[in-house]
Amino acid sequence: MKARKKVSRNILLALFLLGILFFITNTSIFSGPVEEEPLLLAHRGVHQTFSMEGIENDTCTAERIFEPEHEYLENTIPSMRAAFEAGADIVELDVQPTTDGEFAVFHDWTLECRTDGKGVTREHTMAELRALDIGYGYTADNGKTYPFRGKGVGLMPTLGQVLQAFPDKELLIHIKSDDPEEGRLLAKYLKDYDFVGNSANISVYGGDKPIAALKEEMPVIRVMSMATMKSCMYPYIAIGWTGYVPESCENTQLHIPEKIGPWLWGWTGKFYERMDKVDTRVIIVAGDGGFSEGFDKVEDLKRIPERFTGYIWTNRIDLIGPAMKDGE
Repeated sequence: MKARKKVSRNILLALFLLGILFFITNTSIFSGPVEEEPLLLAHRGVHQTFSMEGIENDTCTAERIFEPEHEYLENTIPSMRAAFEAGADIVELDVQPTTDGEFAVFHDWTLECRTDGKGVTREHTMAELRALDIGYGYTADNGKTYPFRGKGVGLMPTLGQVLQAFPDKELLIHIKSDDPEEGRLLAKYLKDYDFVGNSANISVYGGDKPIAALKEEMPVIRVMSMATMKSCMYPYIAIGWTGYVPESCENTQLHIPEKIGPWLWGWTGKFYERMDKVDTRVIIVAGDGGFSEGFDKVEDLKRIPERFTGYIWTNRIDLIGPAMKDGE
């Protein structure tokens, strides 16, 4: 009986000491003061926002926008410029390949929702897409009025125009398909624009296949897909408590939902420090990460974890940027 009690005490002591080791290895309370502020990622630049209630993958969001507070339309050079001016450190944009070898900066797979065009976006030439009115379908009152009709003709830019407009700014490019050929085409496109030497300013996310193909062609570029996230997070969850960062986590990008973050070893300060040392960007997104949820209200900033100095995903850079600058 005494032997059993001794074994039990030894097991409890070992578990206690292991718990202390876990705590010491992953706590940030012994770290110095945080001098850096979180950075801001503007999803689609400054754009018309909409209710997320009941949204599905095929929902036409242009038909459910809130009453416009400004004149900017998503994925345009004016909207990106306004985002940077409002305080964005990175602007996210969507791309679609065209039949004549360009990349159009446009969100939707088809044209009917936002524009006066028809059909699949990538089945058109760039000249055809540029002739469209990208503000045609926006309405805040169920179709009674269309405040942006006639104002979006010629505003759909090429990726090259965006790169030329913001040569010193950071951009996050979103590939909208799971076609590996699109990854190879984008790699060639970026090489032709000589962005290989400036790869730190460009990162790309999207489907597993095009991201893998892009990374093979451009190993230095920072990328993210579900596959890259899993290849980093699974081994990190298994052994990250030791402070070890798996090789698969190096030079990549992580979009961490705020509900998932607290379950990661060292969240938030130690986790960020570990990823920063291996040149990996950490972005926190709101909620569970569904449908591009962002920190879009000033009061949402209160939910940003203490000691977090990565990037905050927002759909309202026009509100969040000034609020961060004013220290709210």
